[in-house]
Amino acid sequence: MLEDHPKVTGLAIGSWLPFQQPKSITVHMEIPNLSVDDDAPENSFPLAFPELDQQLQPLPPCHDSKESMQVYKQHCKIAEEYHEVKKEIALLEERKKELIARLEQVEKESMDAAQLAKEYAELTEENRTLKLAQTQCVEQLEKLRIQYQKRQGSS
Repeated sequence: MLEDHPKVTGLAIGSWLPFQQPKSITVHMEIPNLSVDDDAPENSFPLAFPELDQQLQPLPPCHDSKESMQVYKQHCKIAEEYHEVKKEIALLEERKKELIARLEQVEKESMDAAQLAKEYAELTEENRTLKLAQTQCVEQLEKLRIQYQKRQGSS
C-alpha cells in the first residue's frame, strides 16, 4: 500500500527536514529532562521550547512506553533543529537586507560614475572644440596682423 512507500515513510518520520548543523550559528539547547511524574497532568508539563509556537511544542510522553519516550526525544530534537533553522533564516534575511542595501549603494555609485564619465566625455569634446576654435582664431589674428602691416607699409 501507500504506507509502505519509502517517500511516505520518510515524510512520516521527518527525514525530509534538514538535519545538518548550521555553520553560521551555534545555539545550545538542552532536551528537557524526561523524568516527569506519571501522575502529572499534561498541562503541568513545562514547555520544552518556550520560543516555539504552542502547536509545535513536543507533546508530553507516556512514560510507560519506550516508543512514546523515543518519539518525544525525536520531537525535541526536531524542535531544536527547527529553532536553529528559524534563527539561521533570520540571520540570512538580515544578511540579505545588508546585501540589498549594498547593491543599491553600488548601483547608485555606478550610475554616478557613468554620469561622471558622460560629463567628462562631453567636457573633453568641448575642450577639443574650444582648442580648435582658439587655433583658428590665432591663425586668423595672425593673418589680420600681416594684412594690417602690409597696409601700414603701403601707406
